[in-house]
Amino acid sequence: MNLESPKVTIEKSAQELFDLLSQVKNFEKLMPENIVKFEVIGDDSFIFGLNGMPEIHLKMKEKVVPNKIILGAASDKIPFTLIANIDSISASSSTVKLDFEGQFNAMMAMMVKGPITKFIETLASNMGKL
Repeated sequence: MNLESPKVTIEKSAQELFDLLSQVKNFEKLMPENIVKFEVIGDDSFIFGLNGMPEIHLKMKEKVVPNKIILGAASDKIPFTLIANIDSISASSSTVKLDFEGQFNAMMAMMVKGPITKFIETLASNMGKL
C-alpha cells in the first residue's frame, strides 16, 4: 500500500528542513492533536501513540542529504516506511512530500488507509511549525 501527502511549501531551505527532520525529537511538533504519547528512544528513534491506535516505534533508516529522510517501523510485525522527500525551490524555501509504503494484507490495508492518509497529511501540513 502506497500513500502520499500533498506537496507542502515551507519557508526554509532544503538543508534547514533536512536538518530539522533529522532530529527525531522535532517530529513531536508535527504530530496531530490527538497524540497521547511521544517518547524519544535514542538519537534515531521514537515511539508515538494516537488515540485509539496502537503505539508505533519509528526508527531513522536512511538519510540522503538534503533531499530524503526515510523512517521505518522498528518492528517487522507491521513493515512500513515513511519517506520525506525534500526539494529546494530557492535559498529560503523548499517543498516536502511524505510517502508512506506499507506491506499489509487486503483487510488491514482497508482498515488503515483512511487513518494513515489523514496522519501523513497532518504531518505534512504541520511542517511549517518546525
